[in-house]
Amino acid sequence: MKSFGGRVLFLDRDDINTDEIIPAKYLTVASKRALAPHCLEDLRLESFDSERDLPGAGAIVTRANFGCGSSREHAPWALEMNGINLVIASGFARIFRQNMFNCGLIAAQLPKDAIDELFRRFAGSGAEVALDWKRRELTFRSLSGAGEARAELALGGFDRELVEAGGWVDYANAKY
Repeated sequence: MKSFGGRVLFLDRDDINTDEIIPAKYLTVASKRALAPHCLEDLRLESFDSERDLPGAGAIVTRANFGCGSSREHAPWALEMNGINLVIASGFARIFRQNMFNCGLIAAQLPKDAIDELFRRFAGSGAEVALDWKRRELTFRSLSGAGEARAELALGGFDRELVEAGGWVDYANAKY
């Protein structure tokens, strides 16, 4: 099973849609890898630059309804091809959330107040997050040494099985 976590990219907005994660004009590319340079290129947030901020990130912390819009695997693929295998939000679009798990990635939902606290404590100074899979615990650490925070990772049994298998295809190959 892959490891989950790394440097956190904070995206402070609700309703980041799949066209902002990967613009529709790239949906005809021949490989997942070809999506990588275009991930988040259409996302418009104050002081965010995908070319500057995305490299080296392993996780995203964001607000509500992440992944709304079109239902396609390309959005999780674009994140994965950039090393992001964990997205933490107060809510996800249903199909995007399931596509994350189908790809062997994690969409972790935390309460709004917990997300607010992560932004307050860590967004300005930066943070890393690590997942302890056995304990189902996320640990956030400030890059400036200003403390840490923990949160429970609540996943249903089938979602856990998909992640452990590496995604739906590997799960199906092992089960059927």
